[in-house]
Amino acid sequence: MATKALFNTVVNWFIRQRIDQIQNFIDHPIETQKGVLFSQLFHAEDTEYGKKYGFNSVSSYQDFKNKVPIVTYEEIEPYIEKARQGQKDVTWPGYIKHFAKSSGTTNAKSKFIPISAESLEYCHMKAGKDMVSIYANNHPENQLFNYKNLRLGGSSELYADFNTKFGDLSAILIDNLPFWVEVTTTPSKKVSLMGEWESKLKAITSEVKNEDVGSILGVPSWMMVLLQRVIKETDINNISELWPNLEVFFHGGISFKPYREQYRQIIGKNINYYEIYNASEGFFGIQDRSNSDEMLLMLDYGIFYEFIPMDQFHLFNPKVVSLEDVEIGKNYAMVITTNGGLWRYLIGDTVVFTSISPFRIKITGRTKHYINAFGEELMITNVESALTKACEETNASVSDFTGAPVFMKENEGGAHEWIFEFCRMPDNLERFIDVFDNHLKAINSDYEAKRYNNMTLKRPIVHIAKPNLFYCWLESKGKLGGQNKVPRLSNDREYIDPLLELNK
Repeated sequence: MATKALFNTVVNWFIRQRIDQIQNFIDHPIETQKGVLFSQLFHAEDTEYGKKYGFNSVSSYQDFKNKVPIVTYEEIEPYIEKARQGQKDVTWPGYIKHFAKSSGTTNAKSKFIPISAESLEYCHMKAGKDMVSIYANNHPENQLFNYKNLRLGGSSELYADFNTKFGDLSAILIDNLPFWVEVTTTPSKKVSLMGEWESKLKAITSEVKNEDVGSILGVPSWMMVLLQRVIKETDINNISELWPNLEVFFHGGISFKPYREQYRQIIGKNINYYEIYNASEGFFGIQDRSNSDEMLLMLDYGIFYEFIPMDQFHLFNPKVVSLEDVEIGKNYAMVITTNGGLWRYLIGDTVVFTSISPFRIKITGRTKHYINAFGEELMITNVESALTKACEETNASVSDFTGAPVFMKENEGGAHEWIFEFCRMPDNLERFIDVFDNHLKAINSDYEAKRYNNMTLKRPIVHIAKPNLFYCWLESKGKLGGQNKVPRLSNDREYIDPLLELNK
């Protein structure tokens, strides 16, 4: 008892210190970001990348923009490959020992994202502490440190290659966690680092059903799979019967909107939900207020942020702005410079600022995940809003979905084709489609214009997915667990055609 009291005292001291530091970057955001940028440039000026682009002569943000190019993964990959093969001082000082392997969702080729000692400690690990600090500061009555935190990562084996290790980011983090975190989390490190998903899920269920869990952390879709398995194994009605002290779900990786009602039902009581914005490339945002869907942009993790307005994104020389010049309500592609050795890296995510004092964001989608085959500019936020409306009005619940265009043929108009996997079927499918379609028209004027008189776009084509269709497809690709997912929107038919074939 005395040990637990001492632990809580230390934790609460740390929380107070960190909240003060967070308030400091809230109060001085531009100064904080300038400090991050010039610290990174100084540290990396003697690397191969730093010498090539003259880091030592950069004296202003404008200099930085003029000298250092914006890059995609494919453009920086040759440098990353050198670091993977054991070369030092390539894009970041010293040797990079860990690489987060991510296939992403835009192509099948694996990406190896460098995880330096600095990015591991001062970005990813720091963010994990901040997530808890912010929550505990907002909920001083919390009991988090009296119960276990359930973490659910992806396929978490680590593999040795050259003189480095690579694997899922969650594996790298778990492999480097301090001992005191291991004491407070479940499942065990051994189980968390298992590779094969089905065996791992069985082992996790076996361990966690005997724990007293106070918080859960993971991707909503995969956490739902685990919770359903736990309910089945323990023969209970809902999760709160097993874990009466569960108080918060820290979630990220995909939008929570389609899952909110499912979680309310499966947990069986009201808990807190806190969204986080993390990726292999870095940890970017944490929800800092209860009952909000906005996240505070974390400015002191060794990440310098830039933004490209999406209306400029496809131009040869698009406008690029720093945090100082962003506007509320505008859709931006995010560009990052990190303490992992990524320089002006186009991560592929799009965000919108909901506030600039402090800087809060919402994720709006991916630069490649939208439908704009006919000029309709349909974004994931439009679809999620329409889907929520359709579910509400027809008493439906959707667990997963994807959509893509049907292209025009001769005098025949195009359409959007959808696959919806329902947890609960709508009272009337035709009404579901109409509500979905009409709400898209109401919130997206470009979509409405293309739907006028069915001239360009016809009424949406909807397919009902077989149970577990998306799970089975991901399983066939070896992509179960973690942040693996089928893109919700695609401007071609790369994903929907295989799913339709499997759905026959």
